[in-house]
Amino acid sequence: MMRPIPKDPRKESASWRERLATLRYVPPLLKLVWQTHRGYSAAMVVLRLLRAFVPVATLWVGKLIIDAVVAATREPAASFSRLWRLVALEAGIVLLGEALARASSLIESLLGDLFSNHTSIRLMEHAAQLDLYQFEDPTFYDRLERARRQTTGRVGLLTQLLSMGQDVLTLLSLGAALVVFNAWLLVLLAVAVLPSFWGETHFAALAYSLLYRWTPERRQLDYIRFLGASDRPAKEVQMFGLAPWLIERYRTLADKFYEENKHLSIRKGLVSTGLSVIGTLGYYGAYVYILWRAVLGAISLGTLTFLASSFARSRDLIQRLLSGASGIYEQALYLKDLFEFFEMRPEITSPSGAPEVPKPIREGFVFDNVGFQYPGSDRWAVRHINFSLRPGERLALVGENGAGKTTLTKLLARLYDPTEGRILLDGRDLREYDLHSVRRAIGVIFQDFMRYDLRFDENIGVGEITQVQEYLATSSNGSPAPGSGLDGEPAVPETITTAAEKSLATSLLPRFSEGYRQMLGRRFEGGVDLSGGEWQKIALARAYMRDAQVLILDEPTAALDARAEYKVFSRFSELVTGRMAVIISHRFSTVRIADRIIVLLNGAVAEEGSHDELLAKNGLYQELFALQAEGYR
Repeated sequence: MMRPIPKDPRKESASWRERLATLRYVPPLLKLVWQTHRGYSAAMVVLRLLRAFVPVATLWVGKLIIDAVVAATREPAASFSRLWRLVALEAGIVLLGEALARASSLIESLLGDLFSNHTSIRLMEHAAQLDLYQFEDPTFYDRLERARRQTTGRVGLLTQLLSMGQDVLTLLSLGAALVVFNAWLLVLLAVAVLPSFWGETHFAALAYSLLYRWTPERRQLDYIRFLGASDRPAKEVQMFGLAPWLIERYRTLADKFYEENKHLSIRKGLVSTGLSVIGTLGYYGAYVYILWRAVLGAISLGTLTFLASSFARSRDLIQRLLSGASGIYEQALYLKDLFEFFEMRPEITSPSGAPEVPKPIREGFVFDNVGFQYPGSDRWAVRHINFSLRPGERLALVGENGAGKTTLTKLLARLYDPTEGRILLDGRDLREYDLHSVRRAIGVIFQDFMRYDLRFDENIGVGEITQVQEYLATSSNGSPAPGSGLDGEPAVPETITTAAEKSLATSLLPRFSEGYRQMLGRRFEGGVDLSGGEWQKIALARAYMRDAQVLILDEPTAALDARAEYKVFSRFSELVTGRMAVIISHRFSTVRIADRIIVLLNGAVAEEGSHDELLAKNGLYQELFALQAEGYR
C-alpha cells in the first residue's frame, strides 16, 4: 500500500540541539560542490587561505610605518629609506590582496553557476525516479517547491564557510597580539558581539518558519500570477472577466504574507538595535583603555594604532563569524528541504535481477481480482477487476466519467501498483519484470497529453526519445529545407516522418514555413499555435514513434472532427494489426472497432463482450449507446 507523504510542521523556534542537528546537511553540500567541479573547489580553498593573512600583514606593516615616521622626526637620515621600503611593502600586500579577492570572486561566481546547473539536473533526475502518486500529493508539491528554490544560491553556504575559515585564521593572528598586550581585551570583544549573534540566530529561525508555513500560499501566488499573466488562460480570463477576481485574490494573499513578514522584521529591527548598543559600549570600553595606556607612555604610537585597529578588526571579524554561523544555520534549514527531497525514494521499482518483458508477448495480460485506492483516499477507484488482454487483441474500455478507465491503463503501464490483487504478464506478476522494460513495451497517449512548446519534430520525437536524442541535440531551429540536411543541418529521422504520416500529422506541414523544425505554441518567438484536433494528431504520432507491443489510447479522437476521426481510425485499425491495443472512448463509433468491450460502472466490470453481444444484452452498454445515438437524431 502506497503511503502519503507525512506532514512535517515546523516549530516557531528551535532548541540549540535542533539547530545544531540541521548542520548535518552541510557535509553533503560540500560533497555536492566538490562533485560539481573539483578544480574550482580546490582553488576557492587555496585563495581563501592566502587572503586570511593579508589583513594582519597590512596592519603590522602599518604599525611599522607609523613608528618609522615617529623615528624620522628624530633621525631623518637613518629612517627615511626604511620608511619608503615599508610603504612599498604595504602597497604590494594591498595589491596582492586585491588580486586574490578578484580571483576568488571569479572562481566562486563560476562555481556558483555550475553548482546551480548541477543541482537542477540532479533534482530533475531524482524527480524522474519518483512515483506518479507522489506528484499527485499536495504535500509532495510543497516539498518539491522548496527543493526547487534551493537549486540556486546554496553554493553561497560554501562561500560563507570559506569566509568563516578565512576570518578564523585572521582572527587568530590578530587575537594573539591582543592577548600579548592584555587578555581582558578578548573578554570585552565577547561582550561586544555575543548579544548580536543570539539575536541573529533567533530571528533566522523565525524567518525560516514563516517561509516554511507559507509554502502552499506561495505556490498559490505563483499559480494566480500564471493565470493572470499567461497566454493559455488569457482567453477565458478576458471572456469571463476574471482579472479583477484574480488580482484581488493575489492582493489578499500577498498582503497577508507582507503583514506577517513586516511584523517579524519590525521585531527583529527593535531587538537588534538594543543588542547593538551593548556591542558598541564594549568596543569603546576597550578603545578607551588602549588610549589611556598610550597617554601613559606604556605603548608607542604605532602600537596604539595597531592595537586599536586590531581590536576593531577583531570585533568586526567575530561579529561576522557569529553572523556567519547564524547564516549557516539559516542556510542549513533550507538545505534540509533540498536533501530531504533527495532522500525520498520511489516504491514502484524493479526487483534485483528482474527479467525484461518477453518479445513477443505470448499469453498477454491478466487482471486477477485487481483493486486500487489512490493514496490518502478511502474510496476504491477500481475493485474486483478480472479480465484479460490477449496478444493481437483490441480491447475497449467504456464507462461514465470516474468509472476507473484511465486508472486501469495506469496500472497496466505500471505507473501505479495494485492495492490488492495482481496483474499477470505471460503468467508472471507484472511487478517482477524490469520497470523500464515494461514501460518501453507500452505506447500510451493520455487524454490530458502534453502540448510541448517545442518544435514539430521534437513534439513527435519525445514519444521515443532514445531513438532521436542525438538528432534533436544537434539540430537547430530554422533549417532552410526540412529534412534536406542542407547547411550542416541533420536530416529529420525516418522514424519521426513515418510516425507523422501514420497519425496524419503531416497534413499540418503546408502551414509550417520551417517544416519539421517549426516551433509550436505561443511561448517562444515564431511559434505556431494549433487547434485541439491538430495537437491530438501530434500526440498520436508520439504513440506511433514507439515500436510498442501494447498501444493505449485514452480518448484518442476526442478533439477531431468526424472526417478526421474516420481517417485516423481507418489508419489505426491497420497499424495495430498484430499488436495489443487498449482504447478508451466515449464515442461508440470508435469502440466498435474493438474485438472486445469492457463496460465499467463505479470501478467494477459491469459487462463484457463485443459490440453486437453487448447490444443484444440490452444492459448498460445498450443504454449508453442509445443515449448517444439519440443525440445525433
